[in-house]
Amino acid sequence: MDVNRLDLLRELSERGSVTAVAEATGRTPSAVSQQLKVLEREAGMPLTERSGRGLVLTSAGHALARSAADVAIALERATALWDEFRNHPSGEVTLLTFPTIGASLLPGVLTDLASVAGLVVHCTDLDPELAGFPDLTSDYDIVLAHSMPGELPWGGRGLTVVPLLTEPLDVGIPSDHRLAGRSHVTSADLVDETWLGVPLGFPFERILHSIEQQGGKRVHVSQRFSDMRIIEAFIAAGQGVAFVPRFTSGAVPEGVVLKPIRGVTSARQIVALVRPDVAERLAVRTVLDVLTARATRLEQSYAHPSRGGSPTD
Repeated sequence: MDVNRLDLLRELSERGSVTAVAEATGRTPSAVSQQLKVLEREAGMPLTERSGRGLVLTSAGHALARSAADVAIALERATALWDEFRNHPSGEVTLLTFPTIGASLLPGVLTDLASVAGLVVHCTDLDPELAGFPDLTSDYDIVLAHSMPGELPWGGRGLTVVPLLTEPLDVGIPSDHRLAGRSHVTSADLVDETWLGVPLGFPFERILHSIEQQGGKRVHVSQRFSDMRIIEAFIAAGQGVAFVPRFTSGAVPEGVVLKPIRGVTSARQIVALVRPDVAERLAVRTVLDVLTARATRLEQSYAHPSRGGSPTD
């Protein structure tokens, strides 16, 4: 069987439609369908069947798609072994980040990788809902993602998950707020405050639910933003309080102080998600190693902004 056609079958199992496969692989839907028909003839049995106006995999198709993933892993492993033999992690690596970790981590990562000849890293940013991160591994080699501790939103997807850091989420409040002099805050302190929230479906929303449960009432969320810079500007203007990442939010603006919250789990897990075949590439492993090292340095070099410190390099 042709490896490229096997890969198209795998893409269909992950993306769900011939049109999506065609867009992802730079083919026309007709060309994808023709290649799948050739693969069916090679396999000697139906691999797809009609469902409405589209195609879905048969049980044999699903089994072969899983085998296609194994083939892809084996091929990448062989390539990685040859790269190691040559001691040359060359090639392009695509990386998707969400904004806060991208701003604080990626400049240093790319600086560290600049000395690796032949390795090119292309980065872009997006801040999807929690459930959207795993699907993006079909389009990017490395996807930086975040979730709340104890949650496994990408479990069962067969992805390689590389932990980077666990980041506390402090409460950002105006510097002239009644709680600004406290060493910490609690749910009882915060349940009656006006909150600046994140879009529904984003990880931070879970912590607000915990505050509501402990406080016995719903919190008032006046505005919702995905951009931390906007949230911090609203805090400084006295428009509300909000969760602010401790390590990756950068320098805290004037007029804002951060306070740890007690009695509620307030942290997020930051990880790198990679398809298992992609994770075998030496170039990808090299980038992951530098990401992990930079994340460790970020955590270790941190001084809490509310105590007058700031991250140092």
